[in-house]
Amino acid sequence: MLVVVADTHAREESKLRGRTLDAVREAETVIHAGDFYREPVLDAFESTARSLRPVYGNNDDAAIRDRVPEVRTVEYAGTRFAVTHRHRSGDTGLMMLGRGRDADVVVCGHSHRPRFDDSGDLPILNPGSHAQPRGNRPAHAELEPANDGDDGSAAAGLVGRLVTPDGDVFERFQI
Repeated sequence: MLVVVADTHAREESKLRGRTLDAVREAETVIHAGDFYREPVLDAFESTARSLRPVYGNNDDAAIRDRVPEVRTVEYAGTRFAVTHRHRSGDTGLMMLGRGRDADVVVCGHSHRPRFDDSGDLPILNPGSHAQPRGNRPAHAELEPANDGDDGSAAAGLVGRLVTPDGDVFERFQI
């Protein structure tokens, strides 16, 4: 499983709880789309996740910016993700970034609003914020290889869901 989180905005801890904590512990790979806020939070994620693939956000301190990139590419189960915190040109800029990295999906944070939007050239996934939702539903994203069903063979792509820390799945999507 791939787990995507963003916008923790904490000083000392990951603020992971409930299903979000379990998902981060269970995941093969965790993407954090920026705004840890302070370096001890990055350290907490690194000690919790098996494989953390972070980028820094606009509110991250210099110590975090020294350790992680602003943009990165992550591959999981044959799907290529372009990851950044935000793009000043909005969704158009995010899609241009994704195309420039030959990505199948763009992952971003910043708005604290969980969403999956596949209406443009490339799907955009924002997991929202598990810790500081700012009027939105607290959330993270979970993605797994699609399964054809009866014979157990894998289908192309991934199935995903947006999930609250309480474990409520409120949106499902496919890539």
